[in-house]
Order: sequence, then C-alpha cells, then structure tokens
Amino acid sequence: MSLVVFESLKQIHCAECRQGPLRHLVREVGVPRCLDCADLGHLVYLPRGDAALTRRAREASSLSAVVVRFNKRRRRYERQGLLVEDPALALAERACLADAEARARRRERDRLRRAVEDTRFTAAFAAEIVRLFPGCPAERAVAIATHASLRGSGRVGRTAAGRALDEQAVSVAVRAAVRHTDTEYDALLMAGVPRFAARARLAPRIDAILDAWRRLPPAPGAELRG
Repeated sequence: MSLVVFESLKQIHCAECRQGPLRHLVREVGVPRCLDCADLGHLVYLPRGDAALTRRAREASSLSAVVVRFNKRRRRYERQGLLVEDPALALAERACLADAEARARRRERDRLRRAVEDTRFTAAFAAEIVRLFPGCPAERAVAIATHASLRGSGRVGRTAAGRALDEQAVSVAVRAAVRHTDTEYDALLMAGVPRFAARARLAPRIDAILDAWRRLPPAPGAELRG
C-alpha cells in the first residue's frame, strides 16, 4: 500500500511546526503535517507524465509516496506525481537515457499497431450500424462509428459492450448521433432546457428517424418499376 501525500488547494499550515501554507501535506488521523514533520522532507517530487521514469524511480526508492489532488469537477482525487528518494530518481533518469531510443521505437510500433486496430474496429462498428439500420447512409454510419469508437474518449464504443459490438451499445451510439446531429438538442441545452426534458421532447422525432433507418432503402429504379 502506497503512502499518500495531498497537494493542497487551500491555505493549510502544519499542525506541528506551524509552517505554511503547505503545497504538499500528509494527514495523520485527520491532522495536516508538512513533509518534514512526517519524515518525508528528504524526498523529491517527480511529476506524472513519464511512465518509464516513474516506474523505475519507484522501484529504486526504498521510500516513496503518491501525490494526489482533489478534482472539484470530477469530485475525486487524481494522481499528480510521486515523491521518491533523490538517488533513486537519478538512477532512473540514467536508465531511461540509456534505452531512450529503443523505447521510442517500441512506442512507435505500439502506435502503429493501435492505429490498425482502431481502423479495423471502426469499420466493424460501422458495418454493425448498417446491419441494424440498413437505411442509414453509409457515410453517416462511418461518421457515427468513428466518433463512438475514438480511443480514450470514454464513449460507448470504447466500453466492453461497445467493443463486443453489442446491439444495444451500437444502438445507443446511433441514437446519440441522431440526437446531436438531426435535432436541435444542443440548442435546447444551451437555452437552459434540462437534459432529460430535452430528450423527452425530441424522442418522437428521433424514434421516427431510427425507425426509417431500420427499414431497407428502396432499390435503385424501384419507383420507376412501380
């Protein structure tokens, strides 16, 4: 279990030595203490961002602590960096310099592999949209699939159900696309209409579009033959 150090957003002073305001502090039984009073003052701060450097510094340091900060918007603590021993950080930096080129090549290979995987998955997602909604224009299906399956977006296409091409997940992505693209939903939100009220107001129109997309489009020249 890692030690946790808090990055303060308030004007807090150490309950023991009264120094402050503190940038980093430790809470012991709810009482704030500075790093020196918590016997962590000899550690150096390593910001997040370099996974290899962070991993190696943590492994080389006999004592370390995770630094977190409270995100008010998301209402949760998020990792900001690591406190490690100075010699451990220096050792990790030398190790990272020694194999920087090899790690760069590996990252590029991984990037290309992920790009191929994303292209294939987007194509499969678009094909499933067309299967479920044969009346959906092909270019719309591709646009919806691209948006829903964007890596790191947290959208429905990146969920477990979306990755499995679950019918409900695909349908949710299509409905969301119609809501934002084919109705004034966004304008209603900007006008202050509550989200659920806007969705209820527009549901009949969205259902009509989806119902039309569920039907096969007429074959070319069908009107003339009729």
